[in-house]
Amino acid sequence: MSSPENSSPVNPLPPVVVALFVLVAGIEIVMWLASQGVVGGADGAAWRISAVQKYAFSGEIADWMVRNNSYPPEHLIRFFTYGFIHFSFPQAIFVCVFLLALGKSVGESFGGVATLIVFIGSGVGGAVVYWLLLNDSLPLVGGFPHVYGLIGAFTYLMWLRLGQMGESQVRAFSLIGALMGIQLLFGALFGSQPDWVADVGGFATGFLLSFLVSPGGWARLRQMMRHD
Repeated sequence: MSSPENSSPVNPLPPVVVALFVLVAGIEIVMWLASQGVVGGADGAAWRISAVQKYAFSGEIADWMVRNNSYPPEHLIRFFTYGFIHFSFPQAIFVCVFLLALGKSVGESFGGVATLIVFIGSGVGGAVVYWLLLNDSLPLVGGFPHVYGLIGAFTYLMWLRLGQMGESQVRAFSLIGALMGIQLLFGALFGSQPDWVADVGGFATGFLLSFLVSPGGWARLRQMMRHD
């Protein structure tokens, strides 16, 4: 048993969250250093553009794969890699902040494997929704659909807790409602990109995946279906 003197006043982050943070932040730091000419020499400034071209999700490429019934690995991987490349340093910073804040709550409740499934699965779900609903030529990059998936998992936890307390479970969706409201406000003031559709898709995917991968979630889902 650890003594009070040796116990940390701050609970450590789940290892999977730390690993994802290091990956996202590490890639962005390299990209930023390259843009400043610190690494990569004369070619460093083009590293971000090259990464976007190679790893971003593209609805046009997805259309090409379906149309030709050809699914090369270098294009399929875009469903998984686009979330680790960002258009700018501030975009990556916001993703990292959301990842640390929400990843801690979700990781401690779900466990490492389930949290990773929600994070990666929400990214795939966000890309699919972006492709099917918009089919926009703008490449999709950035980890917002992934962290919105963590918001979906956090919403699931709040939804369960409110249900156990006998309170209105609609309140669990207040966070996503506030974030969408802020996005709409900024969009009205400064113009918006259509990638918010991918964020909503990531949120919905994360919320639904939580019924399957959270501890006891599958049994809870079967019980709900029996009641229906």
